[in-house]
Amino acid sequence: MKPYFLAFAAAATLIGPAASAHIVFAQPTAAPGGYVGALRITHGCGASPTTALAVTIPAGIDNAKPQAKAGWTIEITREPLRNPTRSESGAAVTERVKAITWRGQLPVDQFDEVGLSFTVPAGVGPLYFPTVQRCEAGENRWTDIPAAGAKWTSVPRPAPVITLTGSSGGTAPMPGMDMDTMSGMAH
Repeated sequence: MKPYFLAFAAAATLIGPAASAHIVFAQPTAAPGGYVGALRITHGCGASPTTALAVTIPAGIDNAKPQAKAGWTIEITREPLRNPTRSESGAAVTERVKAITWRGQLPVDQFDEVGLSFTVPAGVGPLYFPTVQRCEAGENRWTDIPAAGAKWTSVPRPAPVITLTGSSGGTAPMPGMDMDTMSGMAH
């Protein structure tokens, strides 16, 4: 083999896993209404197993619910709603889920998903869920949000993202988001 090919192959081997080593949504797009999805955990922190995944729920999502996971515990952090609403059953809703943390054990040589359900807000563009992956030794902070117009991969530790597709009637982009930003999101 030619030396330049060997160098390229070695670089690809080193870069390849890091380029795909993100926490991502298994279903990365959603239309307004309901959404049930999963955040995929594909690796630990180097050689250290994952022990927790802490997800920040973006403003505008007022009814997030975690899915129970066998062998894992769930912690929910809530905050008051500025404008209380009513649930589908008519009950008063005065607070929202601000963050969800799943705690368990995921070996480095395995992958898994944690489930999340919420109502997708109206709009188009990316909706980011900053996430901290804690491990037995260390953590990965998947909290970087690209600048408007920048690609999802333009930041070192991109936050998991769902691209809002809007409705059939078309809606305006969410504030601070544009279609160019969405085109750069690779999973």
